[in-house]
Amino acid sequence: MTAQTATTAPVIELIAASKTFGVNTVLDDVSITAHAGEVVCLLGDNGAGKSTLIKVLSGVHTLTRGELRVDGRAVEFRSPRDAQALGITTVFQDIDTFPLMSVAQNFFIGREPMKGRGPFRRMDHKYANSHALEQIREMGIRGVTDGKQLVGTMSGGERQALTIGRALHFGARVLILDEPTSALGVKEAGLVLRQIRNARKSGVAVIFITHNAHHAMTIGDKFTVLKQGKVADQFVQGERSRLEVLTLMAGGEEIDGDDDESSAHE
Repeated sequence: MTAQTATTAPVIELIAASKTFGVNTVLDDVSITAHAGEVVCLLGDNGAGKSTLIKVLSGVHTLTRGELRVDGRAVEFRSPRDAQALGITTVFQDIDTFPLMSVAQNFFIGREPMKGRGPFRRMDHKYANSHALEQIREMGIRGVTDGKQLVGTMSGGERQALTIGRALHFGARVLILDEPTSALGVKEAGLVLRQIRNARKSGVAVIFITHNAHHAMTIGDKFTVLKQGKVADQFVQGERSRLEVLTLMAGGEEIDGDDDESSAHE
């Protein structure tokens, strides 16, 4: 954590958060914080509670107990629109693009640049195509040469990068990423990780949900490991090795922070 994050309120914060569905407790006393310009990695195997936590942060679920704060103020989201209104954008595992629409249409969807007036008002395709192409090139996507190109011709990593870049372009303050590198090859995962670095550099708070310890340790500043809805461990970059994190995720005992080998970083 930098000196700046130590003296400012987190952009988003969960305090002693619990969520139950009937008699099932899916999240149990979970606390996490994310400051501006910080990548917080949320790790855990399937069934650890990661998906439920995402839905709480993005306004899909309300908490059973605990508190959600944005900029130090307690909030209660009733819908995803409430979260979006405060600059909280979630990119889910199923890539949020439309293959049969153009790159420009996907980039500006819901925020289309318009021209003309009254019944002659329509999307400014020329501006959309050129601007979307410019933004895509800045993301490092070289395979797209025309904003009119169909998104379905892009690779999975390029589409995921496009979705992240779109969120950043339109002012996301908190970016929640649900397994964005899942099922991607090394090169494509690298493209997505580059966008996460760009988000951090621009001052966005990133919550990176993954079961890939290598990707998390490559990019993360802070880490929370969930196991069966509870916090198994929390640490900052350099305090745990990848092997220790994998052991925790696989069901091993909590690592003692005083262990000499726990500070090794791969």
